[in-house]
Amino acid sequence: MAHEFGNVSYLRLGRENIFFVNHPDFIRDVLVTNDHNFTKSRAFAHTRKLLGEGLLTSEGDFHRRQRRMIQPAFHSRRIAGFAEAMTKNAERMRSRWHDGATLDVLHQMMQLTLAVVAETLFGADLESEASEVGAVLSATMESLSTRMLPLGAMLAKLPLPGTRRMEACRAKLDEIVYRLINERRRSAREHDDLLQMLLIAQDEEDSTARMTDEQVRDEVMTIILAGQLTTANALSWTWYLLSKHPEVETRVHEELDRVLGSRPPLLADLKTLSYTEKVITESLRLYPPAWMTARRAVNDYKVAAYIAPARSIVMMSQYVMHRDARYFRDPLRFDPERWTPEFNVALPKYAYFPFGGGPRGCIGEGFARMEMILIVATLAQQWKLRLVPGHRVVPQPLIALRPKHGLSMTALRR
Repeated sequence: MAHEFGNVSYLRLGRENIFFVNHPDFIRDVLVTNDHNFTKSRAFAHTRKLLGEGLLTSEGDFHRRQRRMIQPAFHSRRIAGFAEAMTKNAERMRSRWHDGATLDVLHQMMQLTLAVVAETLFGADLESEASEVGAVLSATMESLSTRMLPLGAMLAKLPLPGTRRMEACRAKLDEIVYRLINERRRSAREHDDLLQMLLIAQDEEDSTARMTDEQVRDEVMTIILAGQLTTANALSWTWYLLSKHPEVETRVHEELDRVLGSRPPLLADLKTLSYTEKVITESLRLYPPAWMTARRAVNDYKVAAYIAPARSIVMMSQYVMHRDARYFRDPLRFDPERWTPEFNVALPKYAYFPFGGGPRGCIGEGFARMEMILIVATLAQQWKLRLVPGHRVVPQPLIALRPKHGLSMTALRR
């Protein structure tokens, strides 16, 4: 549609008017300038069945209050304390790999990011439950994606296997999350993790306001689903791209050897690992886990020469925008070196928006970027990953963009 119709295109899907905008100015206008005239689209309404009223799904004044309360937990000084947990869990994973072993790297990254989110969110080691929780989260993502289809709302009311699976997923995750919340409420010991920050968070405009257990549960579920799944997929695509471009991988290894030697990466190294950061940035350009953003117009909305009637859905695709030749020379080429300071300054802000933008931009962007750089650095110090010959890599646009058939790769010790 973008190639054929340009900056604005339209389609009618059932009763829905859908406008697809494909220009940074129009995207900024929806996400920032006229944010007050939009809510999350119908698709996200279905995720409330699992996520409740977390930041990803809540709206209006409630969303603004929740974001004010949660924001301090993701302040740069706060998340800096989690760097050690990220590196430590990556070191633990790399010690379990064997030279020549075949790995499903998507599954490995799911396990690793779950371990990181468990420790930073709960201060707890959920490794014994990691496999089960990972399977539950994977099934949850597939079920949520089904609910986002045009007939998803109707299908959700039927006693289908997918609906029952979704309910079982929620019950299992609720069991774990509420147990951890209850244990923390009863604990007299001080904790230094995100869960504690959520439990003691207060509204700066109303010092008496605190979150209920249900609200804490909704935010915890959102952090687990949005943070763990998207980061795992972003890392998986990065390993895939490095495998396909050994010349880029060699430069990563040279930087790691020069900056780190044999010691693990530290928070202070982030500023020095500039090429590794560019690799992450370029990977997020080609394969953004958040591949599409949609909003529903509250009132009629003017976009270019057209009027989107009230209740129209306005769609914006990171995947499409990031591959636009108007802003990225040779857009399908994996080229980390394109990210020079001059290129960053010249690039329109919403030509590249892997973490969304505006008042609803991803609150965990700093956390995710730090995690990806530290994990890639830690694992790439000792290992190279090569795609197994014949393994089909097909992007599957579910809640997050992921490799449809997993990512079968061979681990080679450096």
